[in-house]
Amino acid sequence: MPVFDLHCDTLTAFMSPLRCRDTLDDPCSAFALSKVQTIPWCQCCAVFVPDGLTPQEALGYYRFHQNSFQRQLLDRTCQASACTTAQEISSSWEQKKTALVLTVENGSLLGAGLEHVEELRRDGVRMVTLTWNGENALGSGHETDHGLTPLGKEAVRALEEAGITVDVSHLNDTGFRDVLEVAEKPFAASHSNARAICAHRRNLEDWQIREMVIRNCIIGLNYYSPFLRSDGNEADFDDLYRHSCHFLELGTENCLALGSDFDGADLPPCLDDCRKVPVLGEYLMNRGLSRSLVEKIFWQNALEFAQKNWQYRFAPPFSSEYTGEKGGDFCAG
Repeated sequence: MPVFDLHCDTLTAFMSPLRCRDTLDDPCSAFALSKVQTIPWCQCCAVFVPDGLTPQEALGYYRFHQNSFQRQLLDRTCQASACTTAQEISSSWEQKKTALVLTVENGSLLGAGLEHVEELRRDGVRMVTLTWNGENALGSGHETDHGLTPLGKEAVRALEEAGITVDVSHLNDTGFRDVLEVAEKPFAASHSNARAICAHRRNLEDWQIREMVIRNCIIGLNYYSPFLRSDGNEADFDDLYRHSCHFLELGTENCLALGSDFDGADLPPCLDDCRKVPVLGEYLMNRGLSRSLVEKIFWQNALEFAQKNWQYRFAPPFSSEYTGEKGGDFCAG
């Protein structure tokens, strides 16, 4: 069964600003290209931008890791392809390659100016979370109750105009309501669970889930234990099943997907390695979900979302002459 995962932090995991370490095929990582070569797999790879950077520092940080993404793919053209459309994802699978989609976690870099939305578009970025946990120039994450700033509302419009999906994972409830007022296109919660099952502020309330169903959005199930259960115990497949059932009761049959958070959180032993994901699929079917429904969750819903919302190639094909010419404060060395 194919897998389409809406979120991982593998690209920036363990990387120092002063080092250019390959991360996409590190055998110590939860996700690695060599681990999924036998599975048709699409992985959204986020440039995770930590809180606390100035907008200009965040922009340099993004550029450093975007350069790393391009460089690593040039070294692995037989293993993986950078994709910006559903057609390219399907083509990559036909060529027995892993499809990789570039995303951004924490839109703080747009505080340096919304003209940088065009840079993201040219780079092939397909999703951007407006915030991480804290505050930035666009709005506030789940650690506060502030909504989107005026710039944040403008950013939603600019991202949509550029064909980049707005991602509301990490955004607080007030900011979510602001997105509802501004957004005109389907958006994503790339790695968020159901708050009714696990009462964490990072998870989605039922009213938010219903709004996302109405708007044909996409929601990715997160594997992180504290987002799956509230009692402090290690999560297991049953917790994913309970969240899935709750989502499905709210009408997400065509909206629910996977959003692992590989290499961005300490995941439970049952899902701490991408090679264990097919076992989750078997478990869900053994618990009574139909194969056709599990296929929707595992890949079909996300691919259909890409088909409807990621319709044009933005980034130029990677060239063997690529030299990482884009600079930035974190590109030294």
